[in-house]
Amino acid sequence: MAAGDAVLWALGRNWNMVDAAVAGLDAATLARQPAPECNSIAWILWHMNRVVDTFINQRLQGLPPFWTSQGWNERFGMAENVRGMGWSPEELANWSAPDMDVLLGYQEAVRQAAREYINSLTYEDMEREVTFPPEAETRDHTLNTALGQLVWDNVAHGGQIAYLRGLFQGMGWHR
Repeated sequence: MAAGDAVLWALGRNWNMVDAAVAGLDAATLARQPAPECNSIAWILWHMNRVVDTFINQRLQGLPPFWTSQGWNERFGMAENVRGMGWSPEELANWSAPDMDVLLGYQEAVRQAAREYINSLTYEDMEREVTFPPEAETRDHTLNTALGQLVWDNVAHGGQIAYLRGLFQGMGWHR
């Protein structure tokens, strides 16, 4: 058993659920907000992958995020430093989701980077101390704890996507 197996198992299960939930959705359903202060499926999918990109590439490896280094921000038509925190209802309503191929292209790039990084970790790596933002909560964690936080965040957003899919089109996606 490799050091990151449990993390990859949890992320993989969540990613499979998200893939099933978004499969076959049209652009209108992806962009639909259930209420003015709620995020759309497309927005949550973007944000979820942006968080993984930030965690894996920037925070844990000290690399530029794919968001800017691979030009995904340009394909999304968004600023370099945006991650989706603290948006107003007006900003949410005015956000235009990119085509599904852009959403899924960014997702695949980020997932592949996460798999490669987590697969490379040793048990010793998992006990290494890392300083972890957000700035208001910066403190030292083990890498293992930081990856646990990543899984928690990813599963929370995956559940939101699956719930909205069920709300809009029924729960047939999980069969």
